[in-house]
Amino acid sequence: MDVTSPDLELQLAPGEPATATATGLATVEDACAWLAARRPRIRDLLDEHGALYLRGLPIHDPEGFAAVRDVVLAVRAAYQEKATPRTHFGDDVYSSTDLPPSQSIRMHNENSYTLTFPGMLLFCCLTAPHTGGATPVADCRQVLRNLPPDLVERFRVTGWSLRRNYGERISLGWRTAFNADSRDEVEKYCADNMISHRWGENDTLRTRQVRPAIIRHPRTGDEVWFNHAAFWSEHSLDPEIRGVLLEELGQDGLPFTTGYGDGTALSADDVRAMNAAYDAAVLRTTWQAGDLLIVDNLLAAHGRDAFRGDRRIVVAMGEPVTLQECRPIPSMTVCGG
Repeated sequence: MDVTSPDLELQLAPGEPATATATGLATVEDACAWLAARRPRIRDLLDEHGALYLRGLPIHDPEGFAAVRDVVLAVRAAYQEKATPRTHFGDDVYSSTDLPPSQSIRMHNENSYTLTFPGMLLFCCLTAPHTGGATPVADCRQVLRNLPPDLVERFRVTGWSLRRNYGERISLGWRTAFNADSRDEVEKYCADNMISHRWGENDTLRTRQVRPAIIRHPRTGDEVWFNHAAFWSEHSLDPEIRGVLLEELGQDGLPFTTGYGDGTALSADDVRAMNAAYDAAVLRTTWQAGDLLIVDNLLAAHGRDAFRGDRRIVVAMGEPVTLQECRPIPSMTVCGG
């Protein structure tokens, strides 16, 4: 099915994200001009679909991607409370993740656990993998509709909780995660961002925060499912990996643990229902070199499929949004650590 819009032809196919193709662009400067002329239309399409693939753009390196980024994103956003290893190419351009190719990454919204998060994400394919490696997307409005009503209501009332353990042996160390050199810096960040914390032995740190599971998009007013509750649940882990981690680290030592905001643990059935809601909403397409994926980080979750062969996907974040702008459910008054 082809939907024609002024100067932008959109392709919609079952199981695939909204895609448009540019033609006749030879340079990055051409790409920047093409995108600048279509910014209002792209914003409208993101409001409708949550994510948009643009093909046929002559983007070949991080520098070209940075130039395009500065056309699409008016303001850059910081990567806070880091959770995965990334390569920094300079000028706020990063690898999408440096996790092993055999490891898929479940659907999530970037930085949903922070008080200020990127409103927009840009991904660009510099080298397409031989097989696999798609960046699937899922409309978070649809995810919310897919969830069991009783589970949604409980999250509306309590929010969700996140407990993290930082340590070089466990996951990322606190210096890397918080981009800090001293404990004083971390303690100030935690105080400013409604995070409780406790220092442990061997230079480790444990934190806990409670955040809303459902927010409203400040532009469209839509309610969206916006959290890492399933993503970081132990029940989302491969059973063998979960068993090893529990044996080595214990329940309180897991790198990430999620639950209801009132402290109640999530059941395996709860997490299964959340992951099924994402799966039912997922759209994916195969990366091609030069592809640009624009994601409204509030309206759409994203993930990564396992892959083989070289895969170079760069990412940038922008248009920061504060949680208060999103009329969170529950309100901020119950979302402390």
